[in-house]
Amino acid sequence: MEMLRDKTIRSWALYDWANSAFATTIMAAVFPPFYRSLVLNAGFSGVQATAFWGYTAAGALLIVDVIGPILGAFADQTGSRKRLIACFAGLGILGTAGLAFLGTDAFWLGSLLFTVGNIGFACGNIFYESLLPHIADEKQIDRVSTLGYALGYVGGGILLLLNVFWILSPEWFGLPNADSAIRLSLFSVAVWWTFFSIPFFRNVTEPVVPNRQMARVGLRESIHRLIQTVRSVRRYRELGIFLIAFWIYNDGIGTIIKMATAYGDEIGIGMNDMITALVIMQFVGIPCAFGFGRLAE
Repeated sequence: MEMLRDKTIRSWALYDWANSAFATTIMAAVFPPFYRSLVLNAGFSGVQATAFWGYTAAGALLIVDVIGPILGAFADQTGSRKRLIACFAGLGILGTAGLAFLGTDAFWLGSLLFTVGNIGFACGNIFYESLLPHIADEKQIDRVSTLGYALGYVGGGILLLLNVFWILSPEWFGLPNADSAIRLSLFSVAVWWTFFSIPFFRNVTEPVVPNRQMARVGLRESIHRLIQTVRSVRRYRELGIFLIAFWIYNDGIGTIIKMATAYGDEIGIGMNDMITALVIMQFVGIPCAFGFGRLAE
């Protein structure tokens, strides 16, 4: 409660509330089965539809894995985290909004727009999370991180719950059918992301870069610095093991999240049942996030 009275911390955590809607509705719940329907409408088989979604998700992840470290080094040197968050959030929001207007068989365009949205989501998070040490001291950092994570579960869960109501009972909301409800759900993510990002950009300050000569060097120096960092990791065996383990574990979890409803749709589990299960998972995650925060402390 004390942390929620700090406007900077509250505003920082609300960005997780804002963009977690992309993780729940787009990455996990609504878009993967919708994407499969686009592929099926284009004349491909169910197995191919799931495979195309897997290729799309993997390709989007690979791009982030390649450009993320370079962008992180660039932001550290130039003091441009907030500007980069704004750029990538805008990119993600535009890509997400475009998903609502896809043609009934436009899965190639769907792959492109999802990739754009995912780059905006993932790269924005790189700079967002790098601001944490600048808004919280060593005693607060675990609790503030936990607050952001928990609010992400809450925000993503609330919008997903609303999306479930739209899709289950479109006539209650004046929508003609489930397809319209699904498209409205996709578009709602862009609106949610935009609106709840405003406090972050108004109230969270950018840390000052002490060396302005470094700031003028830009991307070339950032790549050079990244190479030096990679080389220095070899001197710290535990750090290298941790980075490899986290990469495998984290991307493994991400793969399950992105593929779950696509696979469930292929084997015949109803979309309503899958989305309801994901809503339950979101709200179970809230107390668990606080529990792991305590464990970290």
